[in-house]
Amino acid sequence: MKPFLVLDGYDPAMPGWHFLTNHARVLLCIARDPGVRLREIAATLDITERTAFGVVADLTEAGYVIKERDGRRNRYEIQHHLPLPDPASEERTVGELLELLGGHDVRRTARPKRTSPRAARA
Repeated sequence: MKPFLVLDGYDPAMPGWHFLTNHARVLLCIARDPGVRLREIAATLDITERTAFGVVADLTEAGYVIKERDGRRNRYEIQHHLPLPDPASEERTVGELLELLGGHDVRRTARPKRTSPRAARA
């Protein structure tokens, strides 16, 4: 299957490590296409569908992504206003990171839905 999205400079034949984590790479895929299928994420990032599912579940559970059913498919909404979970990020937001990495291809959400990445657990 040919990937639906080509990440600039990404070559799955490169050595077995990536500059970005799978979580950041999945967020970038979702930012470029909120209706992306897990199969497409997996093919694009050269990961298994199970791994893609697990990463999306992690991001959803943490509150960074909201998953909504749209017919038989899922649509994802990234919470751009939330802070990065990395203490070294100096209070940067997910949206700022995605804009840096994705440029003009990244779509912002219209409205924030949660105030904290752990709000779903509270």
